[in-house]
Parts: sequence; C-alpha cells; structure tokens
Amino acid sequence: MGQNRRLTKRKWVISCAAMASVSSGPRTVEEIFKDYSARRAGIVRALTYDVDEFYGLCDPEKENLCLYGHPNETWEVNLPAEEVPPELPEPALGINFARDGMNRRDWLSLIAVHSDCWLLSVAFYLGAKLNRNERKRLFSLINDLPTVFEVVTERKPVKDKPNADSGSRSRGSTKRSSDGQVKNNPKLADESYEEDEDEHSETLCGSCGGNYNADEFWIGCDICERWFHGKCVKITPAKAENIKQYKCPSCMKRGRQ
Repeated sequence: MGQNRRLTKRKWVISCAAMASVSSGPRTVEEIFKDYSARRAGIVRALTYDVDEFYGLCDPEKENLCLYGHPNETWEVNLPAEEVPPELPEPALGINFARDGMNRRDWLSLIAVHSDCWLLSVAFYLGAKLNRNERKRLFSLINDLPTVFEVVTERKPVKDKPNADSGSRSRGSTKRSSDGQVKNNPKLADESYEEDEDEHSETLCGSCGGNYNADEFWIGCDICERWFHGKCVKITPAKAENIKQYKCPSCMKRGRQ
C-alpha cells in the first residue's frame, strides 16, 4: 500500500511538472491553432479514410479505450494516460464499449462529437495564459473550420455571407480528365460571384475537412470526385501537371484490395 502511494505521488509530481512546462512554454494563438488543426486532421482521418481500421481497433472486449489525435496529424486508439492528473485533458473514455450496441454511423457520430469537445478542451488548456482578445481570435480561427461532427455526418456548416467589398476569388484549383487535359471544377467556375461564394462554401477538403481557400492549391480525384488540399495529399502544382488521372489515397487503397 505504501509503495502504491509513493508511486501515485511520484506520478502526480511528474504530471504537475509536465503541465507547468506546457503552460509556461511559448504558446501563441497561431501555434495553438496549428496544434488544434493537426490533432483534428488525425481524428478526421480515423473516422473517415481509416474508419475500417479504427473500427477494428475498438474491440468491446478490450479495456477502456480513447481516440487521440496527435500534433503530427496521426491518430491513435489507446488506453488513457496513467498520470493523475494527465498532462493534457483526456478524450472520451471507453469509446469501444458502445461499438456493437449502436448503429455504426451513430457510433461514429457520437465519437465525433466527443472528439470536438476534446479538441476544444486541449486548445483552451494550452491557451490558458492567453488574454481575452487572443482567446477570441483563437476561437474564431477554430470556428472557421467545420467540426469533426460536421465532416463525419457530411453536414455543411452554415457560413456568413461575404461582404460586398471582399473582391472576387481566383480559381487555382485544377482537375485532370482521363486524356490528361486540365479542367476546372464546375463548382469553381460560376460566372456570378455570389453563386461562386455559395459553391465554395460547400467545397470541403476530403482529407482534413477544411473549407475551400482560393490561396491554396487543390486537386480533385477523378474516381470519387472529391477535392483535396494539395498539401494534404502531398501533390504540388508541378507534380499535378504530370498526372493524367489522379486517384486520392483512399481510392488507391481500395484499388489494391
């Protein structure tokens, strides 16, 4: 018993030291948002592209499991941290127990909601020392992205209408037909600016779920017709010029099965 208390006390000291390091480190709004975006991308991938693998890892016969998103845009299903309190807020516990007792889509949607809560809690934990205006700016950046729940359930987030003086967007997104010719996304080629904005608001990256941004390079999959940030699928404009028919990672994976 005495040894267990000493171990628990030691874990507490280590965890407190870790938390002090996190809180006192150089954490700007941009750094915290980058961390949030990366963790979110990992979770979105687990619940969409890698959903079959994720589903298999969530065995109800195992102990309490959690879904973690990491700052390198990867995801992990694992047991909760042993530290008391943990270094960071913990995600929902025991996501595996309800897997076989719910409709699969409903189960994934529930995990998505809990993941959104966890992502926000981590972001505001890291931003504990931000001032009021910085916290407001952080939330504004986060709020511009669709939630994990919106991506998983394919719900389109409601966006504010653009200001009249916001100017027209360039249309840098490209897609290749089977004959190798570049073709514009019809959604991005509307003549009316107002209609163009409405169409843009419905275009989400198939990898990270992020909204269309005219300042970034996008590429469309010729198989599933989804659009992606070039950086999310590691395709540059120069590389796209030599691709006759683009297949996204998901379609390539299905083709190998």
